[in-house]
Amino acid sequence: MFIVITSGIAGAVIGAGACFLWLKKSSRKHFAHLELEAKAKANAIRNEAELLLQETEVKLKAKEIEQEAAFQKRIAEAEERKRALILQEKELKKEEKRLDERSLALDEAAMRLETLEAQKQVEITRAVEKLQHAAALTKEEAKAYILEQVEQQSRADIVAIVRKYEKSAYEEAQRRANYILAQATTRYAGDFAGERLINLVSLPSDEHKGRIIGKEGRNIKALEMLLGVDIIIDETPGVILVSSFNLYRRAIATRVIEILVEDGRIHPGRIEEVHEKVEREFEQKTFEEGENVLIDLGIFPMHEELTRLIGRLKYRASYGQNALAHTLEVARLAKVMAAEMGGDEKLAMRAGLLHDIGKALTQDMGGSHVEIGAELCRRYGEHPTVINAIYAHHGHEEPDSVESAAVCAADTLSAARPGARREVLESFTKRVKEIEEIATSKQGVKKAYAINAGREVRVFVNAEKLSDNEAVLLSREIAKEIENKVQYPGEIKVNVIRETRATALAK
Repeated sequence: MFIVITSGIAGAVIGAGACFLWLKKSSRKHFAHLELEAKAKANAIRNEAELLLQETEVKLKAKEIEQEAAFQKRIAEAEERKRALILQEKELKKEEKRLDERSLALDEAAMRLETLEAQKQVEITRAVEKLQHAAALTKEEAKAYILEQVEQQSRADIVAIVRKYEKSAYEEAQRRANYILAQATTRYAGDFAGERLINLVSLPSDEHKGRIIGKEGRNIKALEMLLGVDIIIDETPGVILVSSFNLYRRAIATRVIEILVEDGRIHPGRIEEVHEKVEREFEQKTFEEGENVLIDLGIFPMHEELTRLIGRLKYRASYGQNALAHTLEVARLAKVMAAEMGGDEKLAMRAGLLHDIGKALTQDMGGSHVEIGAELCRRYGEHPTVINAIYAHHGHEEPDSVESAAVCAADTLSAARPGARREVLESFTKRVKEIEEIATSKQGVKKAYAINAGREVRVFVNAEKLSDNEAVLLSREIAKEIENKVQYPGEIKVNVIRETRATALAK
């Protein structure tokens, strides 16, 4: 039994030793493999580090080269600036030298002027003494005579200078104005129509005339009272006349009568019903008309009340010129003029469109369309330039911007061109008479004639009383007084004519 146990223990010891040896051998092999793998990874890491080091060195080298180039470039720029500063310094020294020379020249000129002034005073004193002795004048009388002669000579010199610079300024202004107007007029073409004071309404038969008149004339009285127009029924077959100076009321009245004639029911109640319906239609129509104008011009949006009034200008005329057509023409011309002069095209066009907006209400409210228009635009938050243009186009204010000036010029061009407007004979005659009276009131004027529809005045002066130079001053005085006292479209040309005639008889 003991032997068996001993043998078992010995076998176990031997097995354990063998297992230990095998494990030891196996561990050595495993550790050797790990060592080889670790060495391989270490070599790979070493190689990668060397590659990174080489790449870093290359990048550093490139960076050094780039920095060196940038440094050299800055050095070159600094040298260039240094040379430029040296050149500027030389130019400044030259300019300083020239200024010193000019200063010396001015000092010398001032000294010469002082010397001449002293000589002039001496000569005046001598002349006064000579006049005292020769003409038995006192010192004060002689001095006054000398000063009068000097003033006359200076006046002639001043007139000559004024004529010279006035001619130069006029030629330049005329050239520039012609260019701007040519640009504006070549880009715009408008259709113009004069409105008449009556509308014709066609009737299916003459029986409708009696129905429009009604029993004891109650229908025609209701129509005239409600519509605010005159309805003329005469012997002309198939038509009646609607007369009113107010285009808007006349258009509404025409439409109301047309609907009543088509419907056949004509009595005061139906007239009121149709009138209310047509008024609503026209309000909507004028608003849509105003919207279309704003969209076409590209200045949308605008307050709806101003939009409606723009559309209503279609039914307003001034001197036979349709107000909406005139307004659109002014807006487009002002846009072109402002563009040529470097202004804001949109603002000029907006100011041109609104410059006569007050005319849409003058027939209903009364008063000046300028004040009404300015108040409307101020109430609805329009630009100050728009308000200034409304005042300036009738001379209530001076234009404060290029856009306002463009609107004033465009308004004058649109109103004063031939055929644009029909003028009331009485106002035309009054204006022509005022122009002639201003001219004949001047001293030395013999006759004055306003010609060319009041756009030119010819003034004949006495050649014995006025010289050529004084005629120039007279023309300016007459033109200035006409500007201040007479209201007129466009411009008035003042021609002062001085002529000398010599007559002899051969016997």
